[in-house]
Amino acid sequence: MTSNTIPAVRLVTGQTGASSSANELGMRPMQARAYAHRGEQYLLIKSPPASGKSRALMFVALDKLHNQGVKQAIIVVPERSIGGSFADEPLSAHGFWADWTVKPHWNLCNTPGADDVKVARSKVKAVGEFLASDDTVLVCTHATFRFAIDELGIAAFDGRLIAVDEFHHVSANPENRLGAQLGQLIARDKAHLVAMTGSYFRGDAVAVLSAEDEAKFTTVTYTYYEQLNGYRYLKTLDIAYSFYTGRYVDKINTLLDPAVKTIVHIPSVNSRESTKDKHREVEEIMDHLGTWKGTDAQTGFHLIETAAGATIRVADLVDDDPAKRDRVAAALKSPEARSDRDHVDVIIALGMAKEGFDWIWCEHALTVGYRSSLTEIIQIIGRATRDAPGKTVARFTNLIAEPAAADDVVAEAVNDTLKAIAASLLMEQVLAPRFEFTPKDAGEKPGFDYGPDGYQEGRTNVGFNEERGQFHFELKDLLLPSSTEGRRICAEDINEVITSFIQDKQAIERGLFDPEVVPEELTQVRMGKIVRDRYPDLSETDQEAIRQHAIAALNITQQAAKIVTETATDDGTGELKANTSFVDGVRKFMNVRELDIDLIDRINPFEAACAILAKAMNEGTLRQVQAAISARKTTLTEDEARAFAIRAVQWKRERGRAPEATSQDPWERQLAEGVAAFARFRAKAQAAGAAANG
Repeated sequence: MTSNTIPAVRLVTGQTGASSSANELGMRPMQARAYAHRGEQYLLIKSPPASGKSRALMFVALDKLHNQGVKQAIIVVPERSIGGSFADEPLSAHGFWADWTVKPHWNLCNTPGADDVKVARSKVKAVGEFLASDDTVLVCTHATFRFAIDELGIAAFDGRLIAVDEFHHVSANPENRLGAQLGQLIARDKAHLVAMTGSYFRGDAVAVLSAEDEAKFTTVTYTYYEQLNGYRYLKTLDIAYSFYTGRYVDKINTLLDPAVKTIVHIPSVNSRESTKDKHREVEEIMDHLGTWKGTDAQTGFHLIETAAGATIRVADLVDDDPAKRDRVAAALKSPEARSDRDHVDVIIALGMAKEGFDWIWCEHALTVGYRSSLTEIIQIIGRATRDAPGKTVARFTNLIAEPAAADDVVAEAVNDTLKAIAASLLMEQVLAPRFEFTPKDAGEKPGFDYGPDGYQEGRTNVGFNEERGQFHFELKDLLLPSSTEGRRICAEDINEVITSFIQDKQAIERGLFDPEVVPEELTQVRMGKIVRDRYPDLSETDQEAIRQHAIAALNITQQAAKIVTETATDDGTGELKANTSFVDGVRKFMNVRELDIDLIDRINPFEAACAILAKAMNEGTLRQVQAAISARKTTLTEDEARAFAIRAVQWKRERGRAPEATSQDPWERQLAEGVAAFARFRAKAQAAGAAANG
């Protein structure tokens, strides 16, 4: 068995304590930022796990109920376990002017029984009774809310606040029922909406909202960087990928430390990583941890004696017995689970303990098999990124099957590997500070530090706002958006654009394993198509401005990460010394003053990921991955040829001649190929039309 594990992403935080500090109203920074926009009818809160989204909603909802004439507030969560986040909260004890209370019978997430369609339908009657009552707050699941709208109608929710937690479950796809219903609420324009999510994108790359509906929302963004850098205790977050051959239960033993608080997510029984016996897998994991000594009668936790002589407590959320699993789940949600670090040591789960699961002591999220979406990966990482006393290091490890020459599912293994790379690229971007770009000599931004020499005309300036974790860059020849919506996208939604690019399988495959790929094919053509598809109603100028902003942010992040990896040193204690934080890496990269759009477009954003993959997999496996990808290469599609032809027109306008297929410049050759291919498509279409008319 061969294996290798490497930290693909490392963030060293500033430990400023800002994330947990509260103002005179008892609000943390993100909550105060959201409360400042409490008067907006449509509010979108994009903020990572543990930043306080639930309480932020309480502050906003109370103001709407008491001061804005809103009749009632309905809190909608994806599953019953998350409903506990909206239980009673004595906010006045911390300085606010009111308390948050939910009458027990109006928290429908606490209704006994499985959270299935039948139960969700049965709760619709309760929703109707609530709407007819004088009470003000109800909590229910997404499913219950969908059925309630179907039965009671959109008009029944006029004058109410609808707050949707984990908003990424919504989709602009017409087949997404909740998304369609929210679209109807927005079109009717008689309800208030607050949407909350830690990852405003979906694994299927479908937009969460239509561009038209999204434009109506005021966005409050609190980044992962702001959250983690402002922690008091957590210092280092590592995100790693480990590749294995053979059985995962053999490899996992080298990754699972009984002394580290860990959530283990085992693979679905339908996945190729599974041994098809999930209960046996749990037993083997516990056998590695130590000797089984029985179960705790009150919590249902397994008691395991480790080789060091300590007794650890293991929670099994894989057991199919509902009574046993519910008892364990209840023990994990008890006050002791939050206050007592030793209440439980290891949690083994399959479909549970993901979004909304709050175990602040978790130090390691160990996940077997690549999950269904990048959203799910971010949600799992969020389980380990809670700040807690004595917790200085957090880690996410994704254990993935390595392609094997004799394996008949090589293509699936290759696909998982590419997804892991995509997740790594995404997290590097998500964990980075926010970027704001302006053309060269556009002027300094208030609140930004431009170094000891200050802002200077004629120089490519770089400024940093320490409080908000935001960089200001001046880039030569940068195009700015002209519309309000274009400016909003560049300011708030660049991560979502980058996510769509990273999820583009062809871009990943070409960028990583095609030695003939031209960087501009990725940064101009592929990214250009993604922006046009995502924002079809914007002008070509705004689409190009968004493309340039996205490529700039992605490549600056990648180059910074590369420098961090190359310059970090180990002092012998396992601690990386200078240039380990993301900010330090970005700052060092920014010493290169002459950044222009041509340079940015010529950087292959996948080169750093390829280096990471090369360290984690041997040369033979890499050749196999490349062969598997090359075997399914296709020629240019008509849309791709058209995109190249459009670029060729611009290229000719700038240089006074058409691109030539015999040029030494690979980008010029690619443009010429695109023009020729597009001409063939047009000729074929004209011939077909002539034949039809003849």
